[in-house]
Amino acid sequence: MADTNTNTTIIDGDKKVVQSFVHTYVDTGEGTAVKKIDVSALATNTRGQACTNVRITRIWFSTHGLTVKILGNATTNVLLIELPTNYQGDLDFTSFGGIPNTAAGTAGADGDIYFQTHGEGSNDTYTVIIEAIKEY
Repeated sequence: MADTNTNTTIIDGDKKVVQSFVHTYVDTGEGTAVKKIDVSALATNTRGQACTNVRITRIWFSTHGLTVKILGNATTNVLLIELPTNYQGDLDFTSFGGIPNTAAGTAGADGDIYFQTHGEGSNDTYTVIIEAIKEY
């Protein structure tokens, strides 16, 4: 039996994207980084420009039995933030404009956001909702 993953786009507007990610470990996990926010798949803005990067402004999360690393994709992924094991929270980064994807400008960077889990066991889960500002 395989892990279960549900990825849902809640808002994909001109300036903001909100996506939800729910994962339950069964047998394979996300020990290798897995793409979660594909900026090239997001809606273009009203001028027809494609999104090239995002800045994370809020994260709502719950973890059970595992940690979740949120990474900026590049040849060597860049850690943006780590969500701790057995915890739930609401992280608000709006006061300073959000967490920039600091992988931007490094080799192989494409603006995408990946997740990587650690310490997973049978039926461990996470729910993560990310609100981000789209950059063009």
